[in-house]
Amino acid sequence: MARNGDPQGDGGEPVLPRASSSTRLRSRSDPFLVVCRCFSVITSLTAILCIAVNVLSAFRSFKNGADVFDGIFRCYAVVIAFFVVLAETEWGFIIKFWKVLEYWAGRDMLQIFVAVMTRAFPDYTVKQQDLVLLQNIASYMLLACGVVYVFSGILCIGFLKRSRQQKEITREQAVQDLEELERRREELEQLLLAERV
Repeated sequence: MARNGDPQGDGGEPVLPRASSSTRLRSRSDPFLVVCRCFSVITSLTAILCIAVNVLSAFRSFKNGADVFDGIFRCYAVVIAFFVVLAETEWGFIIKFWKVLEYWAGRDMLQIFVAVMTRAFPDYTVKQQDLVLLQNIASYMLLACGVVYVFSGILCIGFLKRSRQQKEITREQAVQDLEELERRREELEQLLLAERV
């Protein structure tokens, strides 16, 4: 018999309430963070396009042998564009050693610099119009990404993004902790039932 709202089983011992699947928390992605991740992917792909264009241009410069300076310049552009790609991945290892890339002002300067390097010294011969077109597309796309980062940095979007990432990490940890507690509770219930038998 139940007293004071305390349910009891047949043996006079309290019955533990069952955890239902509807009480589990769901982790939903923050739409703002999804947009930021998509923009990072677009920026990374644009930087990879700049890498490809600069490698092709360096290859043509060294192949002709006439413009070694342009080839060396393009090699530097490839290395710096590689840093743009690494900055967009936001790996802890990269951010740890280059703190300036954690802030969007540092990223936008790097992206604009690579865009200008990609656009510099174009060869306007009829023979290489395809390369000039690729250089223009890659440089203007990365320049646009850099300008978006400039305005986002002015509006403190980077700070907002880091704050929401921290909240998402905390929320995911809370969901994992809750699932672990529910799993442990089920184990203890099984042990309690095994002792009764």
